[in-house]
Formats: sequence, C-alpha cells, structure tokens
Amino acid sequence: MASINYEDLIFDIVDYPEPGVIFKDITPLLADEQGFAAVIDDISDHFMKSHPTKVVGAEARGFLIGTPVAYRLGAGFVPARKPGKLPREVLSAKYALEYGTDELQIHKDAVGPGDRVLIVDDLVATAGTAVATAKLVEQAGAEVVGFAFLLELAFLHPREIIGKYFDQEVYTLVQVS
Repeated sequence: MASINYEDLIFDIVDYPEPGVIFKDITPLLADEQGFAAVIDDISDHFMKSHPTKVVGAEARGFLIGTPVAYRLGAGFVPARKPGKLPREVLSAKYALEYGTDELQIHKDAVGPGDRVLIVDDLVATAGTAVATAKLVEQAGAEVVGFAFLLELAFLHPREIIGKYFDQEVYTLVQVS
C-alpha cells in the first residue's frame, strides 16, 4: 500500500446532487499525479498474482481507474456501457437502483472462455453496478477473479450484496463507514 492518504484527496460535497447527499469527489485525487499513480499501483499490485486477462470498468468513472489498471496488469480493457453506446452485438444486464432500474452492456465478444476478469470501478455503494457487470462477464463465459474499487460506502453493505452472488475478493482503498 502506498504512503498516500487517499482520504485527504477526496472531497466531501454536501447536498450534491440533492439535499441530504454527501458526494465523494475523487477529481482532486485523479488530478494529483502521486495520488492517482498510487491508486493504480495499489490495485494493480494487489491483483497481479490473479493474472487477469481483462479488466472491465463500468461507465463512466470505472473507465478512469480500470483503463490504467488494465495497462499496468498487461490486460485488455472492456468498457461496460449504458444501452445504445456500443456499435456491435451486446450482452445486457439490468440492475436495481433506489429509484428504478438501469442497464449495462458489453460487446458479446469482448470476453469469453479462458478470460480471467477483474471488475474495477471508482465506487461501490449498493453493489448493483458491480453485480450486473460480473453477471455480464459470466454470461460471456469468462471467469471473474475479483472486484476493485477506490471507494466503498461500507454503511450500505456492498460486500454482503456482492457476496450473495460471487465469492471473489472485494478490494477497496477507502472505506466510508
């Protein structure tokens, strides 16, 4: 683990995007060259021995963390996108939100049998995105080797939710109680 205190570079924005919400702004961390490098190195170093062949990141901030992690691991990167964003045949997974449902898609041929996939995102809260992404990976015939997040809203119990569907490790750099 790096000697960077990630929490010093993550700002709380009160009442954003609506009253009562405390938004965790990671943009100062991403803008800090040492902090950003430490995030990528910490996640990559942790999963190096898992030998992932692909990293899947969910739209959109999962791209920011997942792409450099994939590069560092010598793996390919696969974007999990909102409907209508990918031009070829896709696999889809819907998931629940507090106020409805959403959906993610990957290209049907993006991962497959023999691929070992690390799921990466900036934040895990209610785990819907993470579970949907992992289900897409399994639907394509690939193996999920772990989940990595910069931030975990632990008070929402995302590890337990992921654990209902997957027994792979959930690794986070910052836990918010």
